[in-house]
Amino acid sequence: MKKAIFVLLAFTGLTAFTTFTGTWANDDPHSQLGFTVTHLGIADVSGTFNDIDVTVNASKPDFSDARFELTARTSSIDTRVDARNNHLKSADFFDVEKFPTMTFKSTKLKKAGKNKYKMYGDLSLHGVTRPVVLNVAYKGSVENPMSKKQTVGFQVTGVIKRSDFNVGSGFPTAVISDEVRIKADGEFVQ
Repeated sequence: MKKAIFVLLAFTGLTAFTTFTGTWANDDPHSQLGFTVTHLGIADVSGTFNDIDVTVNASKPDFSDARFELTARTSSIDTRVDARNNHLKSADFFDVEKFPTMTFKSTKLKKAGKNKYKMYGDLSLHGVTRPVVLNVAYKGSVENPMSKKQTVGFQVTGVIKRSDFNVGSGFPTAVISDEVRIKADGEFVQ
């Protein structure tokens, strides 16, 4: 009897470990990449990139060694105002014809608290690649009752400077803040 219980516990532990390791892809309806800038120094304007692909690779069940990779189609920018979206797609800002995607690849995670990390990586945007540091919060894991798939959640936040990537260089910071606040939320399944 003890042997059977031991085998069952060992199997359960091994299954739990393998469930959380490997490659995870974002669940599109439950993932978003958002940004916020300040307009005229008095109001925040937010938007999203609606066409994104994100993968998370991890060999540890606590995701402490996770590697994140993101590709976003710049033409999917959405600020809820068509005229502004079209302007942002132009050569004045993202120049989506010339630079159809932006990418991010993490290079390391550093523990910053319980389920919190500093994520270091390279952001390629508008033909420029620069190192950035972002905050990652591992939000947990559940079995999705609809799909019956194990689902994990992450939130990524941080600040980048648009001037570092030559985005909107013709617009002074009094009109559009140089700092761009990033907030990405995602659910991931294997």
